[in-house]
Amino acid sequence: MGTPIDKKGKLKCSIEYTLKKIGGKWKTVILWHLGTDGTLRYNELRRLLPGVSHKVLSQQLKELEEDRFILRTQYDTIPPKVEYSMTELGSTLMPILKQMHTWGNEHSDF
Repeated sequence: MGTPIDKKGKLKCSIEYTLKKIGGKWKTVILWHLGTDGTLRYNELRRLLPGVSHKVLSQQLKELEEDRFILRTQYDTIPPKVEYSMTELGSTLMPILKQMHTWGNEHSDF
């Protein structure tokens, strides 16, 4: 069985696709927290991700929402209230994230 190639001669790889969707420094950590901690507000996520800039966190959340991994719920209150939660599709990533978590615990020095 050979490596699948698309009509433009580009490699089609399921791992490459997955990394394109959840790769990057923050997406997997965002998904992990939403999957384990439940629904979180923006500032709660920001506190859980020290070092992430407002711009990067906003962009990562927007991309995860566009890919239907998370749900953004905005409430019409003053001040505005926005919550993020894991979707059913996002929940399908939890077994992978749990394995990554376990592997990291077993092989890290902290």
